[in-house]
Amino acid sequence: MMVEAGHLALCLALALSVLLTVFPFVGAVRAQQQPILLARPIALLMFIATAFSFYALSYAFWVNDFSVYYVANNSNSMLPWYYRLTAVWGSHEGSMLFWVLILAGWIAAVAVGARQLPLLLHGRILGVLGLVAVGFNAFVLFMSNPFERTLPFYPVDGRDLNPLLQDFGMIIHPPMLYMGYVGFSICFAFAIAALLGGRFDSNWARWARPWTLAAWLFLTLGIMLGSWWAYNELGWGGWWFWDPVENASFMPWLVGTALLHSLAVTEKRGTFKSWTVLLAIAAFSLSLLGAFLVRSGVLVSVHSFAADPDRGLYLLAFLLVVVGGSLLLYALRMNAVRSQARYQLFSREVLLWSNNIFLLTATLVVFLGTLYPLVHKELGLGSISIGEPFFNQFFYYLTIPFALLLGVGPWVRWKQQQLHPLLAPLSYIAMIAVVIALGYQALAHDFAANLGLLGLLLGAWVAVSAVAETLLRIRQLGGGAAGLWKLPASHWGMTLGHLGFAVLVIGVAMTKTYSVEKDVRMKIGETVQFNQYSFTLSEVYPLKGPNYGGQAAELEVYENGEKVTHLHAEKRFYPVQQTVMTEAAVDAKLSRDLYVALGEELDGPSWALRIYVKPFVRWVWLGGILMALGALMALLDKRYRRKSVSEDPAHA
Repeated sequence: MMVEAGHLALCLALALSVLLTVFPFVGAVRAQQQPILLARPIALLMFIATAFSFYALSYAFWVNDFSVYYVANNSNSMLPWYYRLTAVWGSHEGSMLFWVLILAGWIAAVAVGARQLPLLLHGRILGVLGLVAVGFNAFVLFMSNPFERTLPFYPVDGRDLNPLLQDFGMIIHPPMLYMGYVGFSICFAFAIAALLGGRFDSNWARWARPWTLAAWLFLTLGIMLGSWWAYNELGWGGWWFWDPVENASFMPWLVGTALLHSLAVTEKRGTFKSWTVLLAIAAFSLSLLGAFLVRSGVLVSVHSFAADPDRGLYLLAFLLVVVGGSLLLYALRMNAVRSQARYQLFSREVLLWSNNIFLLTATLVVFLGTLYPLVHKELGLGSISIGEPFFNQFFYYLTIPFALLLGVGPWVRWKQQQLHPLLAPLSYIAMIAVVIALGYQALAHDFAANLGLLGLLLGAWVAVSAVAETLLRIRQLGGGAAGLWKLPASHWGMTLGHLGFAVLVIGVAMTKTYSVEKDVRMKIGETVQFNQYSFTLSEVYPLKGPNYGGQAAELEVYENGEKVTHLHAEKRFYPVQQTVMTEAAVDAKLSRDLYVALGEELDGPSWALRIYVKPFVRWVWLGGILMALGALMALLDKRYRRKSVSEDPAHA
């Protein structure tokens, strides 16, 4: 009964999304308040209906209702309850229902939390979001229905959840990632609504920026959590593999980063309007492209969900409609987005625009590297592979000028900046960065000019520049506690964001340069020396979990004769899916990770193990967390809580 009620609620959500499209657009065309005001409760009702539908599917997993095809394919009676609930988004149908739920949540948030907007603008935004909701609700209901029954015959037990997803990281990674993906629909709706209304000014950018910040924050956390999950779960010791599905989330993040900076220029100076609109369209379009790549079956990946050509064609058609319709509207309303502001060659506007170019170039590299092999194969030219060296080589060259400009940008004024006053502070910053980099090299007894040294230089340059500029601003505002209090939250957000990028660059460079690994064969009681550490295999014993078996290994780690840590590594076997999984043992510290993956049992008896020492790998995720905290700080800026001057439709 609950399953049928959930299916009915999904039908109701589709009907409400149609009403949400019609009412506000009718009100906007006729300049009438009442239809637009009706859109707000419709949006809330749509969220309630979608939430109930999701609850009904979750309940089917909770009670092991294997008469539901989706539950039977992705759960098992022995699966722990927390994985049964998160299995709701563990495969294609449920993940799309979860996508629709998050979209409905964002729409409800806009309906309730954006009432300070002029009424006509608010109505157009809700109408655009309603149209997006129609597309996704129809897809879930007609192409990807999670409520299909296996009746009259159904299995006694389910096929179990993919063992790759039976990890804490997959409980929190998809919600964060989807919040970011779907959140870019809000900035897209702001852009389309502004094109329809012909209103582009600083107020529009101020209204759109917090929603973009929120989406970017969630996407940043989602990508970092996905990287952390891959590092711990896959047993390869890597944090980023340039997997096509990883790239699918990275592309909208790069464009979203460019969009945030472009919105800042539009808000502060009233320029970059057309650029901002195109970036908003591109960010959401790339999110849709990611949905297509993951769910169409065109990619082979540990992350991909489905291999159904019909679903892929629907998503591709939806993507083409969104991109084509948006660009056509942009072409028709191009005059409304022209900017009149003037600025000199050396100004903050030009530096931000230059960094946007680097971000978009990076996006193009990832786009071509991800899709070119697919196009090559579809044209009958054979299979080719574009791997890590291709992406790394391009990103090395792009990161250097990007980081250099990022260190200069906060010191440069809007409109025009004289170079001479900046020479002294920037020279001091450069010298400090060199001292930090060479100082670490001296401590590490490694004076080679390598990627690690370059990463330290660039990271220190960006970090010292951000801190020094912030201290200067505090002093200009009176110094001490008064200056700290007066500094806007958005400035703290910028500082944290730049520090996060600096930490990330250092983490990537140091991990790439100094990580070492070793494959060993060990018997119980045997000790292996690796770097300055001694690894002793003390015990291997059978492992019995709720829905898996396997082996667990205990290792003692010593440094200079003193015990450093105890490591517990597992090799699990999931009998239902006949899958073997590695659960790596990790001893994490800020300066390094000790990482051990248990392999197969060999003759002897002995066991194959892979040991890694990975310096500064934690800095990769720490950098992502700092960038997300920067976005959160920027969201707290008081200017985003100002009320609109009017709710009169005439002012929209």
